[in-house]
Amino acid sequence: MTDTPLSGREEDDALAAEYVLGVPDLSERLAVEARIKADPAFAALVEGWVQRLSPLNEEFAEAPAPDLLPKIEARLFPAAPRRARGGFWRWLAGMAVAASLVVAAIATLTPPQPVLVATLATADARLSYEVRSFGDSLRVTRVAGVPAVEGQVHELWLIAPGAAPVSLGLLEDRPLTVRYPAPPAGWTLAVSVEPAGGSPTGAPTGPVILSAVTTGDV
Repeated sequence: MTDTPLSGREEDDALAAEYVLGVPDLSERLAVEARIKADPAFAALVEGWVQRLSPLNEEFAEAPAPDLLPKIEARLFPAAPRRARGGFWRWLAGMAVAASLVVAAIATLTPPQPVLVATLATADARLSYEVRSFGDSLRVTRVAGVPAVEGQVHELWLIAPGAAPVSLGLLEDRPLTVRYPAPPAGWTLAVSVEPAGGSPTGAPTGPVILSAVTTGDV
């Protein structure tokens, strides 16, 4: 069986199809493109094949070509791994931030150390109170003696220079804690004997049995 030779029209149609499909080599493509410009009939054949084959292109999304150069260079020229530039300084900065957070946490969790503000005691030390500062509060503890007799109470007063006494609270069996910062040096702390429940006037009404001047060493 012999092949039937193609007519000139059929050869041109086949050439147009091959051109659209990208079959010809560079020299053949240049010759075809020159003919397209010079031969309107052949150009129409090429355009016809473009229209027929374009739906096939739309079915396939164009994928970007992979960047193979870095992989090729890595295989041809292997090099020792390098640390990222500035890695040491980023590490150092991170450690500094972590250290500051640890210090802040310790400062938050560690309670302030108590500081002795004043000691109020009788001459024979049979009755004595210590006043200590805990940052934003004062704690008054009886270290010697007994509370006031029944029906009476010891009341603590703070007296700023040239000002009226201010009651800080009643001194009973338990230590007294007052939300008050440590007074400056030169202020006076005093204890008076008052009726049960404390002074009815807001000022000392009974005898002042203890007093001391604050040191201010806080």
